[in-house]
Amino acid sequence: MVNAGFARKPLIVTLCLALAGMAGAVVAVVQPMGQGAKAQVQAQVPVPAPPAMQAAPAPVPPVPPEVKPALPLPVAEVLQSGVLIVVSKPTQRMHVFKDGVPWAVSPVSTGRRRHGTPSGVFPILQKARFHRSNIYSNAPMPFMQRLTWGGIAIHAGHVPGYPASHGCIRVPYGFASALFKLTRADRTTVVVTGEAVRDDRHAVTLALGGTAPPPRVLQVEQAALEDEPVLPPAGETIQLAAAQSVGEAEAHWAGLVATWPELARFRKTVVPAVVGSRQLYRLRASAPGARAMCSTLKRAGQDCFSVS
Repeated sequence: MVNAGFARKPLIVTLCLALAGMAGAVVAVVQPMGQGAKAQVQAQVPVPAPPAMQAAPAPVPPVPPEVKPALPLPVAEVLQSGVLIVVSKPTQRMHVFKDGVPWAVSPVSTGRRRHGTPSGVFPILQKARFHRSNIYSNAPMPFMQRLTWGGIAIHAGHVPGYPASHGCIRVPYGFASALFKLTRADRTTVVVTGEAVRDDRHAVTLALGGTAPPPRVLQVEQAALEDEPVLPPAGETIQLAAAQSVGEAEAHWAGLVATWPELARFRKTVVPAVVGSRQLYRLRASAPGARAMCSTLKRAGQDCFSVS
């Protein structure tokens, strides 16, 4: 004979568990007593947990003020007081003017195919004596003068005589150093053109949009030639370049001396010459042992030949 008290226990437990599962809020606790005693069921109703704390909203960063792009000064203004730089991509030359007077001409290397240097008129946005590219493998960019925030700048670098950069305008190291000292970010305008520039006068004419350059630009080359002393050759004479202007010849000499300081003891001359219909300016240097120096320059890839 089955004890009635124990027979009812499974039924009571099953019923309590079913009710707890349906309601989700009541927990049945069965405390069996001795034989014949009724099970006491205690219902415990849990206290609801406090609502979870909501995270405070993240602070909204302030909206930065709109940054207006820097605009270059008008060419006419920097010709009066400032620096004008004209870069011709077809001729790979840079013409520099200080207060409207030709300062120097230098060979450059602009952007190669698929990395072309953009044409246009640019300000100097930033200058840094020591800078590394954050786009091209941390490449060094000495004497960097930034033209755009997209990575275009003037800086010292290898100048092979043809477009070879990733878009920047490379100039010889010595020239880059001198140009860095000359320019001021707030008084410099850079014009990059896709037209071939013949000489300083043509460079200013293009920069001014076809307007004739100031008279002092027209007179300076002749004045520079008149001021250049004609010195007798001393020892052996070598020729280092045939430039398109006196300023270009001087800039080339400055770059050579910066790279080979021993050239400073040479006697430098700029000799005007007409070859065919072209006006050229021959850069020559004279000193005892000049031919040996010429051999050293040629081994380094610098044009040079013996004159006497």
